[in-house]
Amino acid sequence: MDNQKYNFKKLKEILKQLRAPNGCPWDKEQTSLSLIPQFLEEVYELIDALYENSSEKIMEELGDVLLHVIFQIIIAEEKKRFKEEEVFKEIIDKIIRRHPHVFGDLKTNDINLINKNWEEIKRKEKGKKERSLLDGVPKHLPELSKAYKLTKEAAKIGFDWPNIGNIFEKLNEELTELEDALIENNKTNIEEEIGDVFFMLVNLCRNLKINPEEALRKTNYKFIKRFNFIEQNVDIYNSDLEEMDKYWEKCKK
Repeated sequence: MDNQKYNFKKLKEILKQLRAPNGCPWDKEQTSLSLIPQFLEEVYELIDALYENSSEKIMEELGDVLLHVIFQIIIAEEKKRFKEEEVFKEIIDKIIRRHPHVFGDLKTNDINLINKNWEEIKRKEKGKKERSLLDGVPKHLPELSKAYKLTKEAAKIGFDWPNIGNIFEKLNEELTELEDALIENNKTNIEEEIGDVFFMLVNLCRNLKINPEEALRKTNYKFIKRFNFIEQNVDIYNSDLEEMDKYWEKCKK
């Protein structure tokens, strides 16, 4: 393999050629915002590949994600917003700055101290840019992850339930309010109360040091596996709930 043909620089050259006047019509019309849906899709496909632990798929999806990263850099350079070197400088400086126990004078292997120091450095970095403690939470995170991050940030300054028991009390309170909203048949209130229930479940996860996205991912996987088992054993289009539930329970066992 000729390594000169397969590197970051070569991929960037190819993408710039696609954006050139005589390049690809589709690539030429793309913007930093229009690429977001595909960018997100590629990231999720990479996550799938990582969970499958397939070297071939991981390699392919890493390439797709890298393509989008370079594409965004090229668009930014075209608009003279920043250059490739500035992107590398930003991340290299940040890594060095946030690892004083490796690159600086702080000598420790204490993970708790390292994490505490990381958060303090991060807070100082962002202090001048952010008005609120919550400003650092990305606005476009999936809402389950956003709730987790929001409450995690608030908990850093003590804004949190004292113990798991208090969380269960609040969760039960929210479930009661959801039941009341269902009785009233008020869709707006039902939606709000369901959101509150989700929010409390996220807080429960956080206090138990469980990532809600990961917990739900495992449940989704379990559902797919059991539903596929039903599909393999019955004609789902000509079956009833009782028969399908029988095979659901059989798969569980």
